[in-house]
Amino acid sequence: MKKILFRHESFLAFAIIFFSIIITLINPSFFTLENFFDLLKSFSLTGTFAIGMLFVLISGGIDLSFTAIATVSGYTIAVLLLNMGDRLNILLIFLIAGVIGVLLGILNGAIIDMFKIPSMITTIATSNIFYGLLTVITKGKWLYGFPTWFGDFAQIRIITLRTAEGWPYGLSIITLIWIVLLLAAWFILKFTVLGRSIYAMGSNPVSAQRAGFNLRRLHLFVYGFMGLMAGFGSVIQALLVQTVAPNSLVGKEMDVIAAVVLGGASLTGGTGTVLGALLGVTLLGILGNGMTLMHVPSLWYKVIIGVVILVSVSFTAYRRKQSIRKRVITE
Repeated sequence: MKKILFRHESFLAFAIIFFSIIITLINPSFFTLENFFDLLKSFSLTGTFAIGMLFVLISGGIDLSFTAIATVSGYTIAVLLLNMGDRLNILLIFLIAGVIGVLLGILNGAIIDMFKIPSMITTIATSNIFYGLLTVITKGKWLYGFPTWFGDFAQIRIITLRTAEGWPYGLSIITLIWIVLLLAAWFILKFTVLGRSIYAMGSNPVSAQRAGFNLRRLHLFVYGFMGLMAGFGSVIQALLVQTVAPNSLVGKEMDVIAAVVLGGASLTGGTGTVLGALLGVTLLGILGNGMTLMHVPSLWYKVIIGVVILVSVSFTAYRRKQSIRKRVITE
């Protein structure tokens, strides 16, 4: 029990409960089932991106191009929906977006592995290339007016309840997609050799290579997986807002990185869990929603994100330092 209580995820859970109580005391409408389901739905985009970022951070890298990849994927499916929407379905849309995301993500992984360029520099460069080419080609045009079936899919609920006034709400199909992706990521990291090899590469790439792990394949997988989540995220974004714009996801990178780092993933690699990432996304989502309900200016949200990143990184570094010190004393 003591071990569980002192886990990073436990501190996050306590923080979520604490802030939820504070927000509810100020605005009781926060602690309602309707708001809970709305929060889960709104978490879906950041949560999907966070899954991919978790894999990248565990591997010892970082990806700042995933929003650009998502924008390219999203714009592509938007064009397809407008031109041949009646011949498409939601599975095909996810497949197309996922394939585009994987290809662009693998390109990142290949450059990082072949030329040994730091992942931050590589993904900043590719992000600018992807955004730049898309802006030139599209001239910044917004796309909307998608087929009716696409909008109808976004309204599907797995569980439907009604408010006292008779308005429907419940568990959205979009939330279910995010939950399925979370479970798949958890399974890979927890129960497969691939998952263990990603942790090994992030902890010590030299030792991982000596142990027989193929670092090139791991780089391609990790960044390809980030691309896959970016592609899926682009579809989720289109479902949520029913429009696609070349600049709609600019600035989302820091939110996602903050959530995953807050969840316990280290920027130096080798640590992180799906549960931690989930709790990190939840905490940031609750803070954002709570600030809205408390009528706090949205500009303060960026300040909070910055503080969260600083505190989380400092806390993780402190815990790692303490762990090394205990190991040295024991030896």
